[in-house]
Amino acid sequence: MSIVDIAREKALEQGIGLNEEELLQVLQIPDEQLEEIADIAHQTRLKWCGPDVSVEGIISIKTGGCPEDCHFCSQSGLFESPVRAARLNIPELVEAAKKTAKTGATEFCIVAAVKAPDENLLSQVAEAIPAILDEVDIEISLSLGTLTREQAQRLKDMGAQRYNHNLETSKSFFPNVVTTHTWEERKETLENVRAVGMEICSGGIIGMGESLEDRAEFAYQLAQIEPCEVPMNFLDPRPGTPFANYPLVPLGEALRAVAAFRLAMPSVTLRFAGGRELSLGDDGTEKGLLGGINAIIAGNYLTTLGKQIEKDVDMLGRIDLPIKAL
Repeated sequence: MSIVDIAREKALEQGIGLNEEELLQVLQIPDEQLEEIADIAHQTRLKWCGPDVSVEGIISIKTGGCPEDCHFCSQSGLFESPVRAARLNIPELVEAAKKTAKTGATEFCIVAAVKAPDENLLSQVAEAIPAILDEVDIEISLSLGTLTREQAQRLKDMGAQRYNHNLETSKSFFPNVVTTHTWEERKETLENVRAVGMEICSGGIIGMGESLEDRAEFAYQLAQIEPCEVPMNFLDPRPGTPFANYPLVPLGEALRAVAAFRLAMPSVTLRFAGGRELSLGDDGTEKGLLGGINAIIAGNYLTTLGKQIEKDVDMLGRIDLPIKAL
């Protein structure tokens, strides 16, 4: 059986994710079969997720000054990047959530550049969540670094529905990307999140020098964790970071990665995140949304500019995909 037939039979018809070897074949598929495998990924998404596109806004409650050395990240305090430490107050967070909701987004993610949340940050989040929910009908997600089981329980009790902690890349490749903590530490946080009943959001970045074998391993390892949501980022090389001079992911590679991640996880919310504007552009973003993606982060990212939310909404109308309602 060809990989196209396997993908159609397993992922599309049965809703079963492809294994690591099969995912590598998807990532290696020749140009003349790319459109066909992307269409199978799209049909898989329609069958197992429905047609709706989930829109999310994100905001950083604490930017910069992070003690970790994630080589892609301009928020590390260890690199000479132009990002400077800053904090938002509660009224600013509420206002940002209001603006996000007005666009039709159903999810608002609060992010902090920290190794793990301290008591001060937890107290601020405990104040922010009810303040937002009093004013805005929206689901709140958090991304505050590594968590203990107790911290995860506290965040759930505050009203957080979902927790984001990206594995970033495959277990094999991870030491090339981060040296100040391990892949296993990240996985342990996800286990703590699952144990207290919060939804898991975990993805990573394509284009950090990893091989296609690494990408297949990463997609398969993510599938084993069974996340509710997977953000797909494409490297946006940031000045001052160790990856500053890395090339952008070519469009064809990006679309193969999208297809592979969908075929690894037929029913997951697969969300376009940072770097899509550079690697895919408008045309590639549309192809991604018709090739396995069923969610987007709209507006700006943490330290990089995204597209205006209105442009994304217009694009979804143009390709006849409805925005998910709360």
